[in-house]
Amino acid sequence: MDLVAEYGRAFGLYDKLAPYLPMSLGAGETTLTRLVSAYAVLANGGHAVQPSMIDRIQDRHGRTIFRHDGSRLRSMQRTRWLHQEEPVLRDTRKQVLDPMTAYQVTSMLRGVVERGTAHQVSQLGAPVAGKTGTTNDEKDVWFVGYTPTLVTGIFMGYDAPKPMGYGETGGGLAAPIFIDFMKVAMSGRPAVDFPVPQGLTFASVNRRTGKRAASGDPGSAVEVFKPGTGPCLTECPVIDGFGAEGAEFPAALREQLLTAPHGLY
Repeated sequence: MDLVAEYGRAFGLYDKLAPYLPMSLGAGETTLTRLVSAYAVLANGGHAVQPSMIDRIQDRHGRTIFRHDGSRLRSMQRTRWLHQEEPVLRDTRKQVLDPMTAYQVTSMLRGVVERGTAHQVSQLGAPVAGKTGTTNDEKDVWFVGYTPTLVTGIFMGYDAPKPMGYGETGGGLAAPIFIDFMKVAMSGRPAVDFPVPQGLTFASVNRRTGKRAASGDPGSAVEVFKPGTGPCLTECPVIDGFGAEGAEFPAALREQLLTAPHGLY
């Protein structure tokens, strides 16, 4: 739970997350702004995003006197193009999550849209990742979804919490609002896919057994894996010293797995 609490703080969800197991399942309370900014970390390849109500301020002559992101483009101070090189934007945001991990979570959340509780969102016809949420007794429902360029959070509930009706869910109430908003927000913009960090690999996996499957097999899904990981072709070796068919498990690899720090897998 110490690691979970640290991620909760790094993502901006909580200032201090109590180290109780239910908190890892979302038992803690936060705000919609904080929740959306946390999902923005995933959409931005693991970079932290500081929410702001003001993007920039300009004076009456159009000069920018304040920018929320603090960026400076010295090469763009000229008033006309003189065949100069394009400006280079350096991402100075804090990296709070490994880009590969961020993409893996995004891939999982795309599964929520493609074949899960938010399947109706797939009608947008563009790459979208997201997650539905429903609190106890249907008092609050949520949907947070994102494309590579926009994160949107929907919350529904009463000012004084009370049930909204038996069986109501985030997929049934909040997701349709997300769809209506995103149809307008995405209008006229080309659909772009999430950038894939270098080194990741894709493989079809049988959704029941977890083993590698042929591409397009019924009951399979395409999942993404970090280097050195992935589904087994047949039976997977174990760490008790022997493989599934009695073959000796490589001693060096066995020792590495047994002594590996958290996060290697």
